[in-house]
Parts: sequence; structure tokens; C-alpha cells
Amino acid sequence: MLRFAFALLLLATSLAADVVYSPPRFTDPGRLERLTALFPEIDDLYRRHATNEHIPGLVYGVMLDGQLVHAGTHGTANRIDNIPVHRATRFRIASMSKSFTAMAILQLRDTGRLQLDDPVEKHLRQFRRVRPLTTDSPRITLRHLLQMDVGFPQDDPWGDRKLADTVAELESLVAGGLRFSNPPGTIWEYSNLGYGLLGHVITRVSGKPYQDFITREILRPLGMTNTVWEHERVPAADLAHGYRWEKDQWRPEPLLHDGTFGAMGGLITTLDDFARYVAFHLDAWPPRDDPDAGPVRRATRREMHQMHAFIGASLETNSPVAPLIARGSGYGYGLSTSLDTQNIFRVRHAGGLPGYGSEYRFVPDRGIALIAFANRTYAPMTAINNRVLDLILHKARLPQREIPVSPWLARRSEQLLRILQEWSAADIADALAPNVFMDRDPADWQELAKAQFARIGSPVRIGPVRPLNQLRGRIRVDGSTGAFDLFFTLTPEAIPRIQDIRFETP
Repeated sequence: MLRFAFALLLLATSLAADVVYSPPRFTDPGRLERLTALFPEIDDLYRRHATNEHIPGLVYGVMLDGQLVHAGTHGTANRIDNIPVHRATRFRIASMSKSFTAMAILQLRDTGRLQLDDPVEKHLRQFRRVRPLTTDSPRITLRHLLQMDVGFPQDDPWGDRKLADTVAELESLVAGGLRFSNPPGTIWEYSNLGYGLLGHVITRVSGKPYQDFITREILRPLGMTNTVWEHERVPAADLAHGYRWEKDQWRPEPLLHDGTFGAMGGLITTLDDFARYVAFHLDAWPPRDDPDAGPVRRATRREMHQMHAFIGASLETNSPVAPLIARGSGYGYGLSTSLDTQNIFRVRHAGGLPGYGSEYRFVPDRGIALIAFANRTYAPMTAINNRVLDLILHKARLPQREIPVSPWLARRSEQLLRILQEWSAADIADALAPNVFMDRDPADWQELAKAQFARIGSPVRIGPVRPLNQLRGRIRVDGSTGAFDLFFTLTPEAIPRIQDIRFETP
């Protein structure tokens, strides 16, 4: 059998017992320029959306690699005084507040002051009177509240009007008993009440109002000095007043004061302040060995982004990214998350209250984020952000972070190619896990390899290892009449060996 030119592969690496992990990185130098070229089209999309949806005013931003690289405003913040929206206009962001509440709960967990599997009644004595839907239900925990599978009914219209409720009113509500639509831990259902209760837990555990705890422990360390809970603390010229579009005209919505339900939707902030928060989430990726600065650990932020409760699956047929996209979505901790068949992992949350609509989303492995605030009741900002993100993914072609080739992957790839052509006993003993010849007889392996190399004709090129992670990769082998991908996976042993080998059609 012809011998391939191994000079095209990475040179063998001298391996120490402990190999330093190399995190994935962005290596595309033109990504910002391609994104910048889209800003006029992005501006047009947001402005047309505001007109079509009767939105008085909005502010929006595009982030790349943790930086706010573009911002836009449109329309009016206060129609009575004819004050236009400006970049520093403060909007109530409604349920986008929930991830701050979740982050505060997790910070209390990280410092040992509570556990996610604590029964709610441990921290809220009034909850002892609450009985779930069935007698065989588990005890309701903080985790159920965080991931919204507690069993409460979806309560958007009811909960949205309770923002200013007092602590006494919340405790009276709970003490009077609560009704459930599902047994806990079975079905995801959106719950403002659940996050109102989490805010009360923060207050009880920390010994200070949850607003003060979140402000001191999260907002101020991130430099979010223009983010507040009470609208009366905002200068009149900087506050976006809320409106409802009704009977072909805008009707002012009354501003609710800050109360105990603010943990589910009470924050008031600016685009630049909120961009600091989004940058903090993006900075959690990729996992790495750098110093872990910040009010909450990177691992904790990534924990927020995971799918803890399944929401559902959907099909999309009108995306410019692909003719058909299937997407699975779920809820993390104060954040929604999804993964689709284009391998695009999104993290997002919308917000809607009387007078306001908002949404933010970020794609961690592409470093992109969108933020949009509007001052119309339940303004559909999810729809426009989804459209803008599709435009960016389609036209800016932002690649995923490139995974570096780990030393073990490089070494084993060279040995694998030699094994499949020369069947060197030394390479076999060093590189192959015992299961390889248990799963397929050595003679069958030789016959399979010979047939694959014969099928592609005279050797032309062996590509570099394309890592899928630290212990799995592919090698493209091109011949004069065809090609194949050589897929392989290493074992989890301290000295990893090849456990799985597959010839795949590219």
C-alpha cells in the first residue's frame, strides 16, 4: 500500500503527564468588518419594525466579543414632553430582570448560604401551607422555582400587574394557599410568581431587601450605575414612559412603583449598562484557566445558560440561514436557551409589561449579542431580534471559535494513519485501546482500511486534524478518485488511547 506524506500532519508532540488545556478562540480577522457592513441594513430593520408595530420609541445594540459595537435609537421616550429616545434613555426591562434574580440565588448558593434543592418552606415559612397538585409530588424546591417547572400556571397578565405589591401582600397570598396547574418537576410553565418568591428568598437569606442585595452584589461590581428599581429615581428627561397602542392611538400606561414582585420584572436600565451585563455573560465562554474575576464565577454563569427544563421543539422554514431548521428549547436559570440543527446555541430572555417590551440574546460560541428595549405594551422585540440575528449569521458569516488541536489528538492522529497503512505493532500497542480489536477482528480492520484507501485512488493530500473537542477529531484524506473522513475518539484515561474509528463519506 502506498505511504502517504506525513509531513502534511502536525509533528509529534512531546507530552507531559499534565497537558495544559487550550481553549477555543476566534481566529477570523475580518469578522468585525463584515458585521459593520450590515449596520445600515440592521438600522432599517429596527426602524421599520417600530413603524409597523406602532412602537413609540426604542433603543437597540449589537455586541461583538463583549463590546457594544453599534447602537441605534428611534422615536419618542415621552410623548407628552416630546422627548426623543437617546442612548442613555432608561427603560423598564420587565422579565429580563429574572436572570439577575437567578444570579443572586446562585451567588448565595456558591457562598454556602442556601442550596438549590432546599425546600421553599425552609426560607419562606408561609409556604408550609402550600400543597402541590398530587400527594405523590416531591417537595417544592428553589430549583423548581428557578427553572419554572414548579407547577404554577402561566401568569403573565396577572403577575404583570402585581409589580408594586408589598412584602405583606406577597406573604398573605402564599399563606392563603396556592393553586397548581401541574405537579412539580413535570412540565415547564412560565411563572412570574415563582421569581417573586425567589426575590423574597434572597431577602430572607441575605438579611436585606433583594433590590439592595442585587444592586450591591451584581449591579455595582459590573459598573451598572444607571440601573435602578424605582422609576422615581430616574431623571424625567431620561425615563422612557410606557404606552399602549389602542384604537389607533397611543394611550399612556401608568408606571408601577417598585415592590416585592420586582424580582420578576422591575429593573430599569440603559443600553450601555445592560451591555455590561451581557458582556459578563459572554465572558463566561469558553471555559478556560484564566483568573476568575467577577461577582459570580464563570462556571456559575454557564450553569445559568444550560437547559434545565425542556420547553419544546420547533421547525423553522423561512430562515435565510437554512431551508429547514429544527430547534429544541428549554429554560435555564432566569434565561431561555436553545440549540438548533445548524449547531447554533442561543441564550436569551424577553420582557413584557404594560408599557414595555424588550429582548436580549447572545450566541456564546460566535461572540455575538443583540439588545432591544421598547416602550409599547408587550412590544414584540423577540421577533425583530430573531430576524436581525438571522441576517448577521447569514451575511456576516461569523464562525464558531476554533478548537485548538490538543497534543494527544495530534499524536494519536499520526499513529492512527500509520496503523491503518502499516499495521505497526508498536503503534498498535501504544495507541489503540483493547476494545478496538475486540469490536472488530484485526483482519477485518485491515480489509476495511485497504478497501477505503483503494476506493479513493492515488493519494493526494492528508488534511490537518479537525478537532471536535480535546479528545475527538476528523482527518480528511483526499485521493485521485475520491475522499473519506477518518473520525476517531480517544478514551478518558490519563494516557488516552483510540477507542473508536470510523470511515465517513465527506
